[in-house]
Amino acid sequence: MAALRAAAAKAREESDALAKAMGKEITKPPAASAPVVVKAKTYEEMLQVTASVDFVNGDAATQTAGLEALAKEGELMLWNAAAKGSAGLPSKRPYPVSLDVLERRSDGKITGENLGVGGDSEVSLENFQDLTIGVVVGSTVLAVACLAFLPENVGATLCYLFALIPILFVGIGSTSPGIIAAAIVAVRGSKTEKVAREDRVLRHEAAHFLCGYLCGLPIKQYSLIDGFPCVEFFPSGEVDAVSGKRELESEEIAALSIVALSGSVAEVMEFEQAQGGENDLLELSNMFRRSKEFIGAEKQQDLTRWGALASYQLLKANAKIYERLVEAFKKQKTVAECIAVIEERS
Repeated sequence: MAALRAAAAKAREESDALAKAMGKEITKPPAASAPVVVKAKTYEEMLQVTASVDFVNGDAATQTAGLEALAKEGELMLWNAAAKGSAGLPSKRPYPVSLDVLERRSDGKITGENLGVGGDSEVSLENFQDLTIGVVVGSTVLAVACLAFLPENVGATLCYLFALIPILFVGIGSTSPGIIAAAIVAVRGSKTEKVAREDRVLRHEAAHFLCGYLCGLPIKQYSLIDGFPCVEFFPSGEVDAVSGKRELESEEIAALSIVALSGSVAEVMEFEQAQGGENDLLELSNMFRRSKEFIGAEKQQDLTRWGALASYQLLKANAKIYERLVEAFKKQKTVAECIAVIEERS
C-alpha cells in the first residue's frame, strides 16, 4: 500500500509538471472539511451555551438557526439527533406498524389499550354519575331547607338559585366535561395518589420536551400550567409555520407524530397505563389535516402507531437523559436549563 501511494504521488507530480509546462492552471482539490469536534461540557458550561438562544421572544426560524449553528460548532450533540440517526431511532421515515408489531418491538410494553386510546381514564363514567347524583340531591335538600327555615322572600330566591345548580352542572358537563373531570381529580385522592399524578404529568411533559428536541422542533410555548411545565412546538423552523397556515411536509408530520405520542408512551413505560394522551391525539389529528399530502384514516393509524414505536425507541435509548430531564421539570427549570440538562456530558 505504501508503494502504491508513493507511485500515485509521483504520477500526480509528473502530471502537474506536464500541465504546468503546457500553460494550464493547476487546481488542487478542496481539502476535506474537518469533522466536528464534540466538546465535553458540564451543566454550568452548557447553560452558558444554551442561554445564547432566545427561547422566549425568538421565533421558530431564529431558534432553529441558533441551535443549528451551535450544533455545527460542536456545542450541541443531541439537537435534531433523531433526523441524523444518532439518537437511537432506527428509521426516521414512517412505515406501516400494526398493533402486533408495536407490541413486539416495544418489548411487549406498548399496546393499543394501555396507550389510553379509548382505554382507562383518570375519571370514569361512574365518577360523573356519582357527582351528578350528589349535586342534584344536595341542591334539592338546600332548596327545601331554604323554604322551610328562611323568611319567605329570601327562602324563595335562594330556592330558585339552588334549583339552577343541577341545570348549570349538566350544561357544563355536556359542553366541557374536562372542567368537571379536572375538578374531580383536584379534590379526590390521597396524598400518595396526588404525588403519583404529579409524577405522571411531569414524565408526560418531559417526554414531549426531549423527543421534540431530538426531532429538531423549535419551541412555540413553554409555560407553567397548574404548577407543571408544559411545552408546545412549532412544526419546523420555517417562518410560515408561525402563522399556522402553511401545509406541512411529510417529514414534519413524522416528527409531530413522535412528539404527540411520546407523553403517553412515557406514562406506559413507568406506570403501565397512559391516562393523559387525549389532547395530544386531538392535536395530532389537526396536524394531519394540515398535511400537504392527503392522509387517509388507515395511514393516520399507521403514523400514530409508528409515532408510538419511534418515541419508545428514543426514550429507551436516552433513558438516563430523560430521567435527568424529569428532575429538571420537577424543579421547574427554564428552557435553556432543560436543554443544558439534556446536553451536559461532563
